[in-house]
Amino acid sequence: MQDTFGHQISYLRLSITDRCNERCHYCMPEELQTWLPRADLLTYEEILRTVRAGASLGIRKLRVTGGEPLTRRDVIPFITQLKAIPGIEDIGLSTNGTLLADLQRDGRTTAAHLREAGVRTVNISLDTLDPAAYAAVTGRDFLHKVIAGIEACHAAGFEQIKLNCVLMKAAHSDPDALPALLDFAHRQDCLLRFIELMPVTSRELLEDSSFLPTATARRLIEARTGPLIPRPGYKTNGPASYYEVPGRNQLIGFIGAMTNLHFCESCNKLRLTSDGKLRPCLGSHLEFDLRQVLRDGSDDEALKNFFLSVVARKPKEHDFRTTYLPGRHMTAIGG
Repeated sequence: MQDTFGHQISYLRLSITDRCNERCHYCMPEELQTWLPRADLLTYEEILRTVRAGASLGIRKLRVTGGEPLTRRDVIPFITQLKAIPGIEDIGLSTNGTLLADLQRDGRTTAAHLREAGVRTVNISLDTLDPAAYAAVTGRDFLHKVIAGIEACHAAGFEQIKLNCVLMKAAHSDPDALPALLDFAHRQDCLLRFIELMPVTSRELLEDSSFLPTATARRLIEARTGPLIPRPGYKTNGPASYYEVPGRNQLIGFIGAMTNLHFCESCNKLRLTSDGKLRPCLGSHLEFDLRQVLRDGSDDEALKNFFLSVVARKPKEHDFRTTYLPGRHMTAIGG
């Protein structure tokens, strides 16, 4: 699939739930979240049918997200079925990490079962290593669970573990905060990425009191490490710009949706929300009701045509810098 701007669409992010066991203020700040009714969520079979249609059109990579995807029952058998779909080459998982070290009935960790099911890479949210700051950001005292989850992922043998740090002045005003994450990622052999706040949940996130640009984060790190070395040839499936930390074998990434004017040029993804909306762009209110197509008796050919029609509407770039006004929280769209 190719959109009108030449983007080759090969990546589909699947949100399987809007529910989460944390309350990050940039994603879902209210404690009393109104969850989607169960009947509004796509069933696993509906998602599998969607992926089969997408794979027939060129989707090769999937990322399972939420909310917190591991809060949905039977997620591991579901991922096993995803892996069996012809054409799917790569499955990743985005998680807050708090449930990865939980033990299943056989005494093995959730991380071990996910790896066996076919998950190749895992992205774990980790904004700070300070327990008090972590609790302030997430609303939960779960930092120890995340650390245990990272260790469980190493034991499970994932091909790559990425740590995603959302940049915030409140959490990262201490000059030691970002270097501490850098050192932790190096010790843990994880790929660390620093991500700018985006106004998905609230435009207040972009106010000077909250917003921390990637350029500032880079300067804070370079004050400790010396100049970072650009590595333009290193790419993952996302829009990060990667750098090598001088003097040690470590790469870090910066994802600047707000300050990088070329952010959208290599976009290759679509997003499926847990309630069945197919979104061609995170930073746009465009979304199209795939659930209706799945439930009105349409055949697979109609489903494929729906995919193609959404791809044809994919915008050239996001609206975050201009007209975007939050419509619903990030947890409802999918991380």
